[in-house]
Amino acid sequence: MIHIVTDSTSDLSQEEMEKLNIHVVPLTLQIDGKTYVDGKDVKAEQFLTMMAQASELPKSSQPAPGQFKELYDELGKDGDHIISIHMTGGMSGTVESARQAAQMTDTKVTVVDSRYIAWALVFQLREASRLRDEGATVEEIVARVNQVRENTRLFVALDTLENMVKGGRIGKGKAMFGALLNIKPVGNLDTGEFVAAAKPRSYKQVVKYLFDQYQQDTAGKTVKMVGISHANALQTMGDPLIKLIQETGFTNIDIAFTSPIITTHTGPGALGFMYFAE
Repeated sequence: MIHIVTDSTSDLSQEEMEKLNIHVVPLTLQIDGKTYVDGKDVKAEQFLTMMAQASELPKSSQPAPGQFKELYDELGKDGDHIISIHMTGGMSGTVESARQAAQMTDTKVTVVDSRYIAWALVFQLREASRLRDEGATVEEIVARVNQVRENTRLFVALDTLENMVKGGRIGKGKAMFGALLNIKPVGNLDTGEFVAAAKPRSYKQVVKYLFDQYQQDTAGKTVKMVGISHANALQTMGDPLIKLIQETGFTNIDIAFTSPIITTHTGPGALGFMYFAE
């Protein structure tokens, strides 16, 4: 049998996680000296308030290799295989922790860097789960997951640069300049790291940019999955974008309030837009 393991940065609901039979090793958050388990002690919506009230920017921590090893040992005790698919190594050491644990356990574990987060990670998990249930081999599943990744795009639109400054990702001067111009920076995760892609000056321009990208990338292809993650950004950007996509005929859009781990990086008001087409 093959087991699938991931971390808490995917946007899968608890119900779907159980339905797909996927195991989760959560990250943790430190807020004003207290430690919280992501998705368990702190939920997505309440985190925005906690972050706003915190004296400094919350910090996220990857699971220790020992946590992964414990789960790997348990799942593999009867000789079963594990495919462990995780958030991009460009933003966290989680995948590295999983790799270290894979070296420490006697269980056969294949670790995959999804190079993505949120729904874009879910796209890979869903395909892996489907193929496992159809009786595919580890090699077949990993090859398909890689294909899904190559045919996925993820964009993030920020409403504020404050968290990027506090997290040391951009300098204060740049942020002040951005605020003065009222820029809503859009980046992509094509390389597994946040790379600036556009500098729209309004929510309307953000929506137009994202929809134009979507149309270009999916032209002549079949859209398989579309996901929107947000930190209170449905009214500003999410709903108008959803409406445009639905008008193209694709209506099965996944929507979630993004995980606290990601909100720490992006700040409030951010929108993540992901799609998989081939």
